[in-house]
Amino acid sequence: MQKKRYPQIGLHIMDSHRHGNYRVERTVLNEERLEEVTHRKDYNETHPSLTKNSCSVPRLKRCALSGFPVLYWLPKYSLWDYGMPDLISGISVGIMHLPQGMAYALLASLPPVFGLYSSLYPPLIYLFFGTSRHISIGTFTVLSIMVGSVTETLAPDTAFIINNGTNMTTEVNNTARDLYRVQVAAATTVLSGLIQVVLGMVKFGFVGTYLAEPLVRAYTTAAAVHAVIGQIKYIFGISPTRFSGPLSLVYTFGHICSLLPQTHLPTLVVSAVSILCLVAAKELNAFLRPKLPVPIPVELITIVSATLISSYTHLSSNYTIPVVGEIPSGLSSPCMPDVSLFRQVIGDAFALAIVGYAISISLGKTFALKHGYKVDSNQDFLNALLSVRLCLEVLYRKMASLASAVIVLVTIMKLGPLFQELPKAVLASIVLVNLKSMFKQCSDIVTLWRRSKIDLMIWLVTLVSTLLLNLDMGLAASIAFALLSVIFRTQMPTYSILGNIQGTEIYVDIETHDQAREIPGITIFHSSATVYFANADLYLEALKEKSGLDISKMILYKRRQEAKQRRRERRAERRAKRQAKKEKRRAQRAAEQLAGAPVFSVEEEARGWRDVCVNNISGENEEQKITERENGTVFVMPTTPRTPDGQCRWEYLKGGGDPENMSLGWLSELQEGDTTTLGSSSEDTLSQDLEKVSLGSLGKWTWDIHSIILDLSSANFIDTVAIKTVRNIFQDFSEIDVDIYLAGCQTSVVTQLEKGGFFSGSITKQQLFVTVHDAVLFCHNNHGARTFTQYEPFLVCN
Repeated sequence: MQKKRYPQIGLHIMDSHRHGNYRVERTVLNEERLEEVTHRKDYNETHPSLTKNSCSVPRLKRCALSGFPVLYWLPKYSLWDYGMPDLISGISVGIMHLPQGMAYALLASLPPVFGLYSSLYPPLIYLFFGTSRHISIGTFTVLSIMVGSVTETLAPDTAFIINNGTNMTTEVNNTARDLYRVQVAAATTVLSGLIQVVLGMVKFGFVGTYLAEPLVRAYTTAAAVHAVIGQIKYIFGISPTRFSGPLSLVYTFGHICSLLPQTHLPTLVVSAVSILCLVAAKELNAFLRPKLPVPIPVELITIVSATLISSYTHLSSNYTIPVVGEIPSGLSSPCMPDVSLFRQVIGDAFALAIVGYAISISLGKTFALKHGYKVDSNQDFLNALLSVRLCLEVLYRKMASLASAVIVLVTIMKLGPLFQELPKAVLASIVLVNLKSMFKQCSDIVTLWRRSKIDLMIWLVTLVSTLLLNLDMGLAASIAFALLSVIFRTQMPTYSILGNIQGTEIYVDIETHDQAREIPGITIFHSSATVYFANADLYLEALKEKSGLDISKMILYKRRQEAKQRRRERRAERRAKRQAKKEKRRAQRAAEQLAGAPVFSVEEEARGWRDVCVNNISGENEEQKITERENGTVFVMPTTPRTPDGQCRWEYLKGGGDPENMSLGWLSELQEGDTTTLGSSSEDTLSQDLEKVSLGSLGKWTWDIHSIILDLSSANFIDTVAIKTVRNIFQDFSEIDVDIYLAGCQTSVVTQLEKGGFFSGSITKQQLFVTVHDAVLFCHNNHGARTFTQYEPFLVCN
């Protein structure tokens, strides 16, 4: 058996400045030939069974280091190199945790001391189990707001109203309310931590990738608006009703506006002075940052100053300004959360787990990329089990978390009661000033308008949905819209016809590149997205439009022509039979005439058989020998009497006009199913006219495409619907003698084609090529050189 010879590719690359000259020659490679050359492994060899993974000491060591990252970095920690920087960093972060912890506890509608607890336990846990070296776990604005929405929904002020027996008025039982809110917050955060642990164990870390940067930035901006609405009551000294459900933010804001005339002026003055001092101090801090070794603890200075002023001026008793109140010293004994609340907070807990993880892992990966180490997204899902909220700050090393935890611990044990006279308006002011950076994210609208309209739509939909539907439902709606935008972009990709750049093996879109030239007789079709069930039909329609071949109409036309040809053959067969019978009758008549039979003239026979063979013909003009057909182009007259089998012979004249100048032919009676029973020359003319009309309806008189190459280099997978569509393309175009080839398929796509039963006796791997250029040269070799060489002076096909 003679081995099939493949054409050669010769590529001459010239660059005299940097690379020199190169020439690469190889045979054209289709998938079958590629597997022979590369010895591709079987699927079972590249995807071993899980049962074959035996337990070994190295594997056990990797599992231990993955579960407890502290065992990896602690032995390598250099106290001499990083001890002092980590100590300074830990002290500065610990000082920052004190005011922000108490301030963000107000966002969660909890007593301020629980903000300190949230700044103590989470950094210690992350120290042992976390993989990022530059984040510290503590309080965070967005998660504080999310917890606060849960606590105020399940424990509103209206549920703890008691009657005052002294003056017969009603008041809120703050002690009972705060106790129940702590239980709700504990149940929510513990359940959130359990969800993170489960997701981490099942390697669900990839879920964070669905939270795109525009979505996260818009979500945090909307959360900042929720925070502002939640802190306004402390700024103005009013007590608005907290609504829940969709549009709750709108209703709450409307109620706040109605209560503005009741603003407590001393509280508003304290808030205004605090905000002005904080803004001025932060601006000064930003200006002096390059010259300072550590940032100035603006928030700590503010709360210390406010506490001293409030203690010596008795703001709480003299001006009824709300203060923090009792802060117990020491650590509370641990206790189990109320499990019965899990059912009510499971949706909020899941949203809290996803958002907290997404924010921490995104910043962790940013610092890891900057400093050259890896963050395990699945391992970080196992953290923050005891964390109420998150706070992310830059540290030098993870040991700084230990120093900051010590600062918070000392405050809780000994210094907590000193902040009892701190006005809540000061803490609310700290929250509002710290939200400035989140509101600056509104400038993303201008940036995204210039860069990507789809990302802008994601940003706006996330903002609006989070504002109107609250944080949990807003997050779900935002993720759903982001995924729909991806589906929409893959469902409506860019389809193009590729052309060759002269002298290269590069193929680009001929509509966007002036130097690209389409290969004569070959159409190269490219899609910018993978082909799957959502865009398979659109892929086929785009192929028809771009190639100019409406395959459906062309197949229908071909089948009609085949049906016509079959009818012509049947008519020719019947004519042959009738001609044989006619010759037989002529022979019989000749024999009868020789025997003395009477001779019949054509005119007499026509007058005699006119009423027998032709229906509804007027007998007024008996001398007329020629009868005109309805189209005015054919005249017929009977020439033979009706035979016993019902047949009679008619002569006809073609051309219309003068009968003397008409051509003579013959026509038998119409048989059942015959549409045109004219002579052969007439049939050929009619067939050509029909062919021209049919091709004209297709937009082309003829087509010169002999090959279509489907470039699947952008496909990373292919499903059964797409496999069926591509198979139908092969079958349909083969009916009009157009060959189909695939090019640029990845190995995974080839494997899926094999499993999907795509290859058969008519479709083989010889029709699947490594590159588009391989497929072009193969088509060029099979269908002749034509004018291809003028576009490929350096590409040789042997």
